[in-house]
Amino acid sequence: MGKAKKTRKFAAVKRVISSKEAKQSSKEKPQVQKKDEELVKEIPQMSSALFFQFNQSLAPPYQILIDTNFINFSIQRKVDLFRGLLDSLYAKCIPLITDCVMAELEKLGPKYRIALRIARDPQVERLKCSHKGIYADDCLVQRVIQHRCYIVATNDADLKRRIRKIPGVPILSVGSHSFVVERLPDNF
Repeated sequence: MGKAKKTRKFAAVKRVISSKEAKQSSKEKPQVQKKDEELVKEIPQMSSALFFQFNQSLAPPYQILIDTNFINFSIQRKVDLFRGLLDSLYAKCIPLITDCVMAELEKLGPKYRIALRIARDPQVERLKCSHKGIYADDCLVQRVIQHRCYIVATNDADLKRRIRKIPGVPILSVGSHSFVVERLPDNF
């Protein structure tokens, strides 16, 4: 058998701190505290319709912004989009699709033609986008920040995380055989 290599243990040799270094480290600490005092946090103005976490601008008929993967998941789980919305929210719903989401569905190709057919249904309203060349998730987040009167229907984990940071906006996702509502206000 070979001889095992002996390695020096980590931090076995301690460094000797001179008195000059100790003085320098004590001088640096007050400077850090001064920077914290100068830091000013800006909090964005909240809508007057929001009372704590409740959004009072949400009322039936609900306007639901639909994402691409929400349609795809509802097809996979065999849930009718319009019947599922009515069953989950117990009120009339107006499904809305932005131009960016439609473009994303069209780019997916013939594999997602059923989702594209559902999106082109006359019951689904189209929202025009004034911007050009933007990611569909960014479009939905911008629209929800501007007007907090929407429920966002998505199964995208990244988009859900971004929307949870916006107070008063509920999220609708596809469960096992029905739609699941997250954070709908109880004031109705």
